[in-house]
Amino acid sequence: MDPRLLIFIAILLALDVYAFQAVRSWLSPYKPTARRAGYAVFWGVSLLAFTLLILNAFEVTDGWGKNAKMIVRVSLFLVWICKLPIVLLLGIDDLRRGVTWLANRISPVTDRDTSRSRFMAKAALVAGGVPLATLTYGIVRNAYRYRRFAAEVPVKNLPAGLEGFKIVQISDMHSGSWTRSEPLKNAVKMINAENADVVCFTGDLVNSEADEIVPFIDIFKEVKGKYGVFSILGNHDYGTYHDWGHPKGSEEEKTALAANMERLYGHHAALGWDLLRDDNRIFEINGHKIALMGVENWGSAFRFPRLADLPKATAGTEDCDCKILLSHDPTHWDAKIRPNYPDIDLTLSGHTHGFQFGIEIPGFKWSPAKYLYKQWAGLYREGDQHLYVNRGLGFLGYPGRVGILPEVSVLTLVRG
Repeated sequence: MDPRLLIFIAILLALDVYAFQAVRSWLSPYKPTARRAGYAVFWGVSLLAFTLLILNAFEVTDGWGKNAKMIVRVSLFLVWICKLPIVLLLGIDDLRRGVTWLANRISPVTDRDTSRSRFMAKAALVAGGVPLATLTYGIVRNAYRYRRFAAEVPVKNLPAGLEGFKIVQISDMHSGSWTRSEPLKNAVKMINAENADVVCFTGDLVNSEADEIVPFIDIFKEVKGKYGVFSILGNHDYGTYHDWGHPKGSEEEKTALAANMERLYGHHAALGWDLLRDDNRIFEINGHKIALMGVENWGSAFRFPRLADLPKATAGTEDCDCKILLSHDPTHWDAKIRPNYPDIDLTLSGHTHGFQFGIEIPGFKWSPAKYLYKQWAGLYREGDQHLYVNRGLGFLGYPGRVGILPEVSVLTLVRG
């Protein structure tokens, strides 16, 4: 067994043993039968979780169905994530007890209580229940709860003939995570109800393998735009997160990656989506020209691929009245787009998912994403240029959403 796995299991077991102190303290006034039943439930759930963890580690679950594997991973996540606040509050109580014990040693005149606080044990269990309930709700209720976000984008010197040009943006489908099809049909209806001039998909069609989208092609090929549906690639689309069974950097791995990319290109074609790889399309509308450009992935952080060729993507668009760029990672905007291409009026990105967790109410939004990304959700403006960051249509890792819902963006160009 991998020593790292043993260390990980030891840490989780220590977490369980420590969290059990809250259960034992809470059950202490009850009869022995009730206490034993409570202990059995706690350790029974833990034993089942450890069994599933080991089966997953030894790839026994690889042959299981997609839904079964998802249930295993979600269960493991929830079992231990809910114990973190329990351990935190017990730690605070133990710190209090330690300080009290030390005070008794220094000044024993006053009798101070160093026993475990049953109130803190109850508070710890309640605190553990909050993330369990919240994250479960996010999975059951919010994973496919699509929300329409609409914004007007003022464009400087926009000709009157282009005013009202409507863009629907979707992003980060991560089709390898989906286990249901029916809600996706509702998303397509929602998209098509907008009667958009163009529909734009800004990357991460899959998690790691091209064929993850295959079960959903018949659904999403129904997406329509007046001038077409256009797409780009995201960091997950290049297949580099998948273990292809070959040494890293070997010719065999390169061959597998190339074959995967060819399949992915074919799937975009099967969807009827025009994949822009450092390329552009120019539309003539009411005597004016609007350029839609798309680039390969470019990210400034975490070693994400830096493949975009902006000079190639913008070639031939010099006399266009309005320019829109699709670029998956929003860090591209500040790093390369704004400093070097001030004539790009609007950039559409995704990538962040809004971390799938946060608070979003009228006039206020917060997510841990803000500590990693300057622009992480919604519309941003610097001078005459705009960036819109889509919150994503799918999910990755945690199969749900808390506070930050999956998004269909509706953007309308207006005269700025």
